[in-house]
Amino acid sequence: MKKRLLILVGLMVLNFGQNGYCQKSQKKYQPNWESLLNYKTPEWFRDVKFGIFIHWGPTTVPAYGGAEWYGFHMWNEGTVDALGNPSKKPSSAYKYHVENFGKPEDFGYTKFIPLFTAENFNAKEWVDLFEKAGAKYIVPVGEHCDGFAMYDSKVTRWKSTTMGPKKNIVADIFKEARSRNIKVGVSSHFAYGWHWWTYKDKFETVNPELRDFYWDKHDRWEPATQAYIKHFYKRTTDMMTQLKPDLLWFDLGFSEPEYKEVRKKILANYYNQGLKNNQEVVLNYKNIKYKPVPDGAAVLDIESGKLDRIREEPWQTDMSLGGWKWGYTKDYKLRGAGAYINDLIDIVSKNGCLLLNVAPNKHGEIPQDQQAILKTIGAWLKVNGEAIYATRPFEVFGQGPSNASMKLHGNAHEKGFTSHDFRYTKKDQNVYAFWLKPDGRAVITLDALGAEDRIVNDAILKVSVLGSNAKLNWIQKTDELVIQLPEGFHADKAACFKIELAEKPSDILKTK
Repeated sequence: MKKRLLILVGLMVLNFGQNGYCQKSQKKYQPNWESLLNYKTPEWFRDVKFGIFIHWGPTTVPAYGGAEWYGFHMWNEGTVDALGNPSKKPSSAYKYHVENFGKPEDFGYTKFIPLFTAENFNAKEWVDLFEKAGAKYIVPVGEHCDGFAMYDSKVTRWKSTTMGPKKNIVADIFKEARSRNIKVGVSSHFAYGWHWWTYKDKFETVNPELRDFYWDKHDRWEPATQAYIKHFYKRTTDMMTQLKPDLLWFDLGFSEPEYKEVRKKILANYYNQGLKNNQEVVLNYKNIKYKPVPDGAAVLDIESGKLDRIREEPWQTDMSLGGWKWGYTKDYKLRGAGAYINDLIDIVSKNGCLLLNVAPNKHGEIPQDQQAILKTIGAWLKVNGEAIYATRPFEVFGQGPSNASMKLHGNAHEKGFTSHDFRYTKKDQNVYAFWLKPDGRAVITLDALGAEDRIVNDAILKVSVLGSNAKLNWIQKTDELVIQLPEGFHADKAACFKIELAEKPSDILKTK
């Protein structure tokens, strides 16, 4: 009897252990929105605020016009325009190509790859620069719409480890960044690659030997086939599992309706990979023509755009130093460093992060003018970073006449800011007020900090300006906080005022 009892107990323990193992190893996320909406954006992403995007690939060889769109436009000899409409005018990229490389039927896109040498690429030097810029995460392009992989892909032979640079670009950047505890991400633009190429019998795009690069001949504006979507899924899975990025960024093709089921599978797989590796991960998506992901299931990215309000869920703007040009071109035009700093402040005040793009040339060099901008941003953040990193939005994002229009694509270049524009953030027992365009006046007023507005009358302990030891005189009136600036005060970029409170803002804010 005792022996039978021991056997029964042993079986129960074994069964419990097996069940416990199953429960432990069971994937948390399933490929449906009910499950995926359990995702929570990690605190690290809410804290980092500023990252660097890197657009780099074979298009840096021609270095012309629409930069990373060169492969899209170079074939257009004038029978149709870029959208497939009848046209007698060849694209400017086509004319440039003929003048510098020959006709596209003689010099196709793949011939740029051996010329993309990257002989001066140095991951340490790049990450040194990004760290000096104050970036807390780095996102190199993994594969753009042309499908050339900048890592050691196991799915395609068209990759930087065996062609062109013959280097594992993304892995080298990841290794260097992770050695400094900088978060890393990788971007995929390949889904939109279905719409990328022009197919004519005289072009190499229909060469059977290059089918694994250009895919099958098709109308570029028809929906992607299941075979192409399956291939995209394989490439994404390979990139994700090999590199184990903290952040996975997708361009707009990922949002198209035909990717509906694959989209959910990728989110579930990526989040489960994060759980397995004890890694808090972020996935970025775009919402331009479609709403591909419910709010909260991933992190919204807005290309070259901003919001006009505080968003409860964290979000991100990807913006290029070169405006609408992402890859390197010979006429890559920059704004002043102060403009990017003001964009960063505006985005952070509304609960967002800025992913700012740089464009290295074909040799693997980041041009000096781009480096100068990044170093200036870094110098500003060294003084004012406490008001940016790990902050949260105040009850209002700011005051003044300038604000972005509510668009999910392309409003970042509408206009600048004025000397009457201010933005707010908060952290611990402090509120920070940014004066975006200091103009030399002796007195400023902060409308959100009046005694009868947001903060009780005796809550403010001290007001100072970051980077200065000068004592400020101030008075809190009923409807505003008035700050008198010290004589000779000057700032050629945004100035930040630190308002120290008796308690955390969330504890003392007036409710109306």
